[in-house]
Amino acid sequence: MDSLEQWAPIRFQESYDNCGLLVGDPETDCTGILCSLDCTEAVVDEAILKGCNLIVSHHPIVFKGIKQFNPNHYVSRVVIKAIQNNIALYAIHTNLDNLIDGVNSTLADKLHIQNRRILAPVPGVFDKNGHPIGSGIVGELPLETSGPEFIQWVKEKLKLNVIKHTNFTDKKLNTIALCGGSGSFLLSHILDQNIDCFITSDLKYHEFFEADGRFLLMDIGHGESEQYVPQLIVAYLTGKFPTFAVLESLVNTQPVHYFKD
Repeated sequence: MDSLEQWAPIRFQESYDNCGLLVGDPETDCTGILCSLDCTEAVVDEAILKGCNLIVSHHPIVFKGIKQFNPNHYVSRVVIKAIQNNIALYAIHTNLDNLIDGVNSTLADKLHIQNRRILAPVPGVFDKNGHPIGSGIVGELPLETSGPEFIQWVKEKLKLNVIKHTNFTDKKLNTIALCGGSGSFLLSHILDQNIDCFITSDLKYHEFFEADGRFLLMDIGHGESEQYVPQLIVAYLTGKFPTFAVLESLVNTQPVHYFKD
């Protein structure tokens, strides 16, 4: 926990979030760590099978207030099973989103985005390396490219089934903004800056109109935009504890599926 919070301090989380140790005793000896995007019953079962008594997930399983703990809701079932099996649950969510080397870096690495900076920095707040913290990142492609060519590149590099997007224009793309997870709140920042394309998820129908021909807007799906976060967490913890069992979950927690003929 100390190591995770040196990387992504809890104070960097958004006010609505619920990061940190959600279930468990911090003084318990750790037998193994399982890292996942979400914490589901299947992930808890996997932790039991593999002898891991700590699950580090990106999304917090306990996000809103819970008044009853019974088997009638998936959140309660996860928490009950974790407690019954002495498994601790830890979430590293928006505090990891807000780092220059956090969630958005996993997309930027795959897409070869260079010269990165925070899209919407928090004034006067910096990480341990002196980098601003905040939402989204902006960077540049190695070479300018057309909209159709770039969207095909994104589809291939991120292994996507489908991408929702606005109309293509004749404009070449160079400056790219990224926000893993729900990024519609950043649209005003995109409009205020000279950005050619914004990649995010969870956009509503009318929000696509905000691009207004000024930039290419892509919605790649929430889980898809954060699919590489467990690998990021595993790499960090393995670097800190090279002789300890840090595993990436093999459970596909993606709740959204696409029907194809």
